[in-house]
Amino acid sequence: MSSNGSRTGVTTEITVGLVTPDNGLLPLMASLAYSVADPYAVTMAFEVGTDEPVEWALARELLAAALDAMEGIGDFQAWPSEPGGVKILHMSMTSPFGQAQFEASAEDISAFLDRTFELVPSGQESAHLNLDAELAALFSEA
Repeated sequence: MSSNGSRTGVTTEITVGLVTPDNGLLPLMASLAYSVADPYAVTMAFEVGTDEPVEWALARELLAAALDAMEGIGDFQAWPSEPGGVKILHMSMTSPFGQAQFEASAEDISAFLDRTFELVPSGQESAHLNLDAELAALFSEA
């Protein structure tokens, strides 16, 4: 795992396993990113051999809660397990293009999330939102 942080965001790269149809694991690199500018979200980008990574925006609180119990409905679900004493986070993602399941080290995810909560503690996200800018962006799209 490699990581980087600043006062406005946190990034890290981790290895995840793409669960194959025969229940094997295909290792992939994934980048996790958090920005104070979008304090409720974590972006997870997977390098899949194309020009652009496949990106998912996830709720930070959902990802944190999934370290302890099954969380999520719809297009993203995550749950922990501890095979052989090693804590794993399973993530199932569904889009119009298909479905994929990944496994990642719960320790790596937890360490990343800890760094995000140092920047913006849980419950303090709204203090970092610029509602005027958000509204201006919405109105400019209309």
